[in-house]
Amino acid sequence: MHLQIQYKETAKLIPYVNNSRTHSDEQIKQVASSIKEFGFTNPILIDETDGIIAGHGRLMAAQLLDMQEVPTIRLIGLTKAQAKAYVIADNQLALNSGWDLDKLKLEILDLDDLSFNLETLGFDDNFLTDLIDPLTNQVELKEETYSQVFNVVINCDDENNQEKVFNELQEKGYQCQVQSL
Repeated sequence: MHLQIQYKETAKLIPYVNNSRTHSDEQIKQVASSIKEFGFTNPILIDETDGIIAGHGRLMAAQLLDMQEVPTIRLIGLTKAQAKAYVIADNQLALNSGWDLDKLKLEILDLDDLSFNLETLGFDDNFLTDLIDPLTNQVELKEETYSQVFNVVINCDDENNQEKVFNELQEKGYQCQVQSL
């Protein structure tokens, strides 16, 4: 497969009407900030009729930045089912990854030492604070705000029995939680 980047007018790109991925205003601003910092490095994927398959958020960020053209890659030959599935898979597959927090912390500390604007990374301030100095955000328990909780564990044979016991205890005024082990 040969990929070719073509610049297309933002006004002529057609968002997928059933795109189930949502983008908050804050997230669009983060993407716009990333585009300003690094350039438009991730082209929008489009179909044969300029319909967006992947890159709805990037298009919204480009529009926020008043960009008239954006880089695109046309995906040719996808079936209707493949195109619909890719709209979902492109977003979900990225969410299925995780972080090696020790390595991430080292990289962020290096960037901070280089005076790089960490807001461009897209993490919220609390996450960064907890990552870099986890003791900073810990709440100090004061004796007057601390209350003891005493627990009783009841093992039930099945879900119906569990529900019956739960309801009976709730009716008697006990605060209950259901747990399945």
